[in-house]
Amino acid sequence: MALSFCGNDRGSKAYSVDKGVLDNGCFVDALNLVPHVFLLFITFPILFIGWGSQSSKVQIHHNTWLHFPGHNLRWILTFTLLFVHVCEIAEGIVSNTWMESNHLHLFMPALMGFIAATTSVVYYHNIETANFPKLLLALFIYWILAFITKMIKLWKFAEASLGVQQLRFCITALLVVLYGLLMAVEINVIRVRKYVFFANPQRVKPPEDLQDLGVRFLQPFVNLLSKATYWWMNPLIIGAHKRPIELKKIGKLPIAMRALTNYMRLKDSYEEQRKTEDPDKSPSIWKSMYRAFGGSILLSSTFRYMADLLGFAGPLCISGIVGHLDNSTEIDRTNKTANMTFGVYFMSSTELLQNTSVLAVLLFLALVLQRTFLQASYYVTIETGINLRGALLAMIYNKILRLSTSNMSMGEMTLGQINNLVAIETNQLMWFLFLCPNLWAMPVQIIMGVILLYYLLGNSALIGAGVILLLAPVQYLIATKLADTQKSTLDYSTDRLKKTTEILKGIKLLKLYAWDNIFCDRVEETREKELTSLKTFALYTSMSIFMNAAIPIAAVLATFVTHAYVEEVRLSPAKAFASLALFHILVTPLFLLSTVVRFAVKALVSVQKLSEFLQSDEIGDDSWRNTEMSMSLEVGKKYKYHGDMKRSYHVHSALCWFVSIILNPLVFVCIGECLIQVNDGFFTWGSNLSTLSDINIRIPTGQLTMIVGQVGCGKSSLLLAMLGEMQTTSGKVYWTECVFPHLQFINCFLFPLFLILSWLSKNRYSVAYAAQKSWLLNATVEENITFGSPFNKQRYKAVIDACSLQPDIDLLPFGDQTEIGERGINLSGGQRQRICVARALYQNTNIVFLDDPFSALDIHLSDHLMQEGILKFLQDDKRTVVLVTHKLQYLIHADWIIAMKDGSLLREGTLKDIQTHDVELYEHWKTLMNRQDQELEKETEMESQTTLERKTLRRAFYSREAKNQIDDEDEEEEVEEDDDDNMSTTTSRRSKIPWKMCCRYLSSGGFLMVFLMVSSKLAKHSVMVAIDYWLAAWTSSNQSLWSSLGVLQHRSYVPVFIILCGAAIALCLITSLTVEFLGVAAATNLHHNLLNKIIHAPIRFFDVTPLGQILNRFSADTNIIDQHIPQTLESLTRSTLLCLSAIGVIAFVTPSFLIALVPLAVAFYFIQKYFRVASKDLQDLDDSTQLPLLCHFSETAEGLTTIRAFRHEARFKQRMLELTDTNDTAYLFLSAANRWLEVRTDYLGAVIVLTAAVAAIWTSSQSGLVGLGLTYALTVTNYLNWVVRNLADLEVQMAAVKKVNSFLSTESENYEGSMDVSQVPEDWPQHGEIKIQDLCVRYDTMLKPVLKHVNAHINPGQKVGICGRTGSGKSSLSLAFFNMVDVFEGKIVIDGIDICKLPLQTLRSRLSIILQDPVLFSGSIRLNLDPECTCTDDRLWEALEIAQLKNMVKALPGGLDAVVTEGGENFSVGQRQLFCLARAFVRKSSILIMDEATASIDMATENILQKVVMTAFADRTVVTIAHRVHTILTADLVIVMKRGSIMEYGTPEILMEQEDGLFASFVKADM
Repeated sequence: MALSFCGNDRGSKAYSVDKGVLDNGCFVDALNLVPHVFLLFITFPILFIGWGSQSSKVQIHHNTWLHFPGHNLRWILTFTLLFVHVCEIAEGIVSNTWMESNHLHLFMPALMGFIAATTSVVYYHNIETANFPKLLLALFIYWILAFITKMIKLWKFAEASLGVQQLRFCITALLVVLYGLLMAVEINVIRVRKYVFFANPQRVKPPEDLQDLGVRFLQPFVNLLSKATYWWMNPLIIGAHKRPIELKKIGKLPIAMRALTNYMRLKDSYEEQRKTEDPDKSPSIWKSMYRAFGGSILLSSTFRYMADLLGFAGPLCISGIVGHLDNSTEIDRTNKTANMTFGVYFMSSTELLQNTSVLAVLLFLALVLQRTFLQASYYVTIETGINLRGALLAMIYNKILRLSTSNMSMGEMTLGQINNLVAIETNQLMWFLFLCPNLWAMPVQIIMGVILLYYLLGNSALIGAGVILLLAPVQYLIATKLADTQKSTLDYSTDRLKKTTEILKGIKLLKLYAWDNIFCDRVEETREKELTSLKTFALYTSMSIFMNAAIPIAAVLATFVTHAYVEEVRLSPAKAFASLALFHILVTPLFLLSTVVRFAVKALVSVQKLSEFLQSDEIGDDSWRNTEMSMSLEVGKKYKYHGDMKRSYHVHSALCWFVSIILNPLVFVCIGECLIQVNDGFFTWGSNLSTLSDINIRIPTGQLTMIVGQVGCGKSSLLLAMLGEMQTTSGKVYWTECVFPHLQFINCFLFPLFLILSWLSKNRYSVAYAAQKSWLLNATVEENITFGSPFNKQRYKAVIDACSLQPDIDLLPFGDQTEIGERGINLSGGQRQRICVARALYQNTNIVFLDDPFSALDIHLSDHLMQEGILKFLQDDKRTVVLVTHKLQYLIHADWIIAMKDGSLLREGTLKDIQTHDVELYEHWKTLMNRQDQELEKETEMESQTTLERKTLRRAFYSREAKNQIDDEDEEEEVEEDDDDNMSTTTSRRSKIPWKMCCRYLSSGGFLMVFLMVSSKLAKHSVMVAIDYWLAAWTSSNQSLWSSLGVLQHRSYVPVFIILCGAAIALCLITSLTVEFLGVAAATNLHHNLLNKIIHAPIRFFDVTPLGQILNRFSADTNIIDQHIPQTLESLTRSTLLCLSAIGVIAFVTPSFLIALVPLAVAFYFIQKYFRVASKDLQDLDDSTQLPLLCHFSETAEGLTTIRAFRHEARFKQRMLELTDTNDTAYLFLSAANRWLEVRTDYLGAVIVLTAAVAAIWTSSQSGLVGLGLTYALTVTNYLNWVVRNLADLEVQMAAVKKVNSFLSTESENYEGSMDVSQVPEDWPQHGEIKIQDLCVRYDTMLKPVLKHVNAHINPGQKVGICGRTGSGKSSLSLAFFNMVDVFEGKIVIDGIDICKLPLQTLRSRLSIILQDPVLFSGSIRLNLDPECTCTDDRLWEALEIAQLKNMVKALPGGLDAVVTEGGENFSVGQRQLFCLARAFVRKSSILIMDEATASIDMATENILQKVVMTAFADRTVVTIAHRVHTILTADLVIVMKRGSIMEYGTPEILMEQEDGLFASFVKADM
């Protein structure tokens, strides 16, 4: 048939214009082409030529500016216009099929209109990004022309009395309206921007965020299309493939999303309630949340409703397509003349919807729209949730900074509670917000679904819906049970972790005593309980999964069987498959409902906790201490963004320095001679009793004031009372205002400085405070000392020297740039305390409060700090120093002394005053001073405590560095093998799925479980397909007329259907159980192997592996393996198999679909490949930015008094806001990446549905099978993105298996030995004779030997002392006796047996040792002395008596079963060491080794030890490794070691005679 524009039907006057040009319909259609052609002619040259030359324009931000008014409206109208054009094209094409010849004018103008509309929006976008509005004139003219030509067409239709019944009339009317609106938008742009017809056009700047190139999160600024498809994320996600995403790459948050902005919103609505409503009533957090974020939630809910309603288009379109295929009839052209006007056919809308191809396109569009709206709804809720969390965190932080100290110290608010608020409650609320649109969207979805089902199937539908509704409460019950089980599992795992930590901390002792297996069993016992709980958890999880899969099957079964027996009409394929699709839709909200309700309940609890916290007591108003709060968050309102805040803070501190340097000669003098005065002060810690009573003191300016008194008399409380931390019951604390001396000096040069100083006077009241309990930040040493002040090298050096920190800093791996604090390197108490004192000295404040700075320091350091730091450094600056101390020998330096007793003032004045007025007190002090001097003499004899601390630090680093070297070498080897240093290999490595680890995980679960899982999964999905296939066969079966025979034949399908459904439900149960229990089996095996490997690892392993790293395997990684992997695995296998079975079914119904599948599969492959890499990076970023945030909260709560004394609240708030924003940025990007993926997979799914439908319609297969294919195609859209997301999750989770696996390859110690246990005599070693023959020892095959060719002979019962400098090999020798190190040459023979041949367990259980650090385990005293439970009580009491602990233990509740807390913290260090002695005595061994056992205890305890060794161990061989030589002067034999060899060997008397000998020199040094 020839093509012609107006058609050439027989007898048609298509080209005649007798009645007037405009009365020819074809001409009017041609006229409609003109504007479209005009637009294409004008815009194409501009687009190609103009923009080709400008391709070099700045890429990142320009293309996202929103310049022109009505931007979003224009995009929405254009999309609507495109949709109407599609309808117009469809209507034209379908009408054309009713004509004899082809009439191009029916659809050609519409097609051109579609192209023009698309061009218009591309053109507009380009003009907008180039900010060149003059070119918009072309569009303006186009809209006018299009509007006029469409108006003419509509007017002609109306003249021909066509109305709303005709579809073409409606479409034309819609187009007129749309063109009119677009014209109005264009006029509005001219009105606002004045780019034409006005003299001075308006200049516009882009939003502030976009001027800041750091902002990379562009979602709020891009155009609608990019917003809906996350197109702006492409460079980030594709770039991740080349190099990992770092924090720099994701930049900052836009202002509207920053924590500060949202905090202001939430706080304003919170405070507003206080004003408007009852002021005494506490404001409701729910109301504040609604006022601050209600708008976004409404927007999200709107999107959600639209998506849900569009979701029902799927089943309806399927019903239409299948129904029309079922009774497709030839087009009847007989009655077409009735609807002819202008020589063409006009159809109604119902006629159009009877066309299957039109329905297929509609189905596609509905799916695309539905998915776009759904993702938009998700995105908006997530963004709102993140904003809310940021606001809540800022609110909590602000409150923490104002919490009253008594609240914290009296235990009303513990650190744990605060951490829970931050880590758990805010997240609960965020998750509740994510899910809350479901609360009101789901009921609507369920009601709509049931109505549609009723419309399709009648009463039998209600039975199916009833089944679903009845089973919903069961699901809720399971969900609550799951939550409870999770809680109990958590308790057990905490307990297990505690025990594991203890084992790892005391591993050396456990190995030396051969107790490792006993303690290992303790952990295994707890793990058993945890596993029982995990099995219950697995059971409930599998029940939940089972319910989710079985409910739709049960509902479908009930409905169709009822329908077959009750209803009078045949079940057509159209109805059957539409209702099947509806059931699938209905299940999701019901499944989610239980989760949402659970989260809602949790959210209620969280809000309750939050409001209690926000209502708790705050610190008193300390306006007396300074005039204005030094910059609170409120400033944020004045400043546009944080940068200014930060900058001003630094400017402020820099100015202080500048001024203090210039005005140093004019040191500030204060009115009156005292700076702080307390009058009639009564202070309390929140209870009714006063802690401090009747305090009248003054602190003189620029002098050193000391506060002394017994322990617990209120010295520290007095400092805190002056700082305003205590509650004042009566009395007053005055801080004097300061002025300058000699105002006449202030000439015109100094006057501006004077003004600056009066502005800076707020810094004046900042107090440098060093608390008694040292508090460090998670930062470098330097940052801890400067603490926010500008760095001044000279001053910094002076402070470091005053606190003798240089030797400690030299030991750290990165010097003063080493991270310390909770997450950094562990320092000892003395080192921590000196850093805190250094911080106080470094600050440029007038007042310094030092609370007992000497408590953790030895005598040399104390003296040095007193002389250099306090007397020289601080007093030279004329700073006012208040020092709390127990060291009375320093009183002579004090300018003013305050003596306290029992919470009140005993005396105040100078030392001279007290000497004359209170002789008794002075004498008392003198006796105490003498005692302290004696201690001083004792202390100088030993290696001082500080050297010990430094030694442990050095050890820690030596071993760690060695480990790092080995690691580096390994890595280098790996890199050389793998890598030719080109991008492609790294890329491929990053995008590979860790199949090896998956196999490793599955093999841990056991072959049988894996086989069961795979076979049951395959069987289940096959049966599911069989059910639907049977349904297709059943519904398409009898096309014959309805008869009694037909009814019987119809019902004969029912039994098979019931059997299949029953089988499917049973298989659902089996699969869900196998997957979960496979997970439990794998978790059991992996943990068991890991624990055994680690406990039996050589001691060297623990020296080189940081404890935190090992603990991580037992905590985080084990948790992932226990709880997360099984669920991900289940979800992944289910969604993958669903997608595969769907594609299989579609290909079976319409094989031509496979051709279209190839490009789709390629697209899918690339989407998942890029997404997985990016998602992993973003997930890592989210995790790594969360930890600093939580740490910042806990360290703030710990250091509250210090932060407030320093007046650094503003700086800490600033830091908190930065950390929150960083974490929010990572989280937002992660969720945007998820949306990016889902939009793409959803669109792919829609394309699959479209191709399946089109293929089915064109190949016109059996209608039942078409329904089957389409129903399956619809499920693909739901599951495609789950496949990718589960893959990405599994990849991240498999890293845990990999880490655990890396420890499983550790070599164990050789426990067997070459001798059999039976060959060793029961009472070996009987005598305790030791022969060391040519012994060479090293810690590892990679390292140099630490002992070289050592020979010695020790007779039974001898007392031997071994001495030597640090690193001479003394301790290595002691370890060699227990075969703890690698003996690679020579041997040690004890009572005739070579110890290397003995089984380790036997050897170690027959010797005793007392270690340098006393180790106690939590449990009972009995457990610590005799975990094997082999001794009688009498034997234990005897041991305690020998160690002089009997009376103390008797006094404890429970005696031998008294509780020992973690690490033995409830006993002093000396007592712990004595317990270790008792432990050694309990094991009646003839050889005892004491390894530096007296290094960390006081004189008294040491004397007890020496006495016991001489008496109780008189008949045993004792080898002492000595720190202080005087402890071994009474020994029978002395061995002096140097660099791993024996230098001197003999009795102490003989060695003392060798004047130039090593031993003699040691003794001299020790005297």
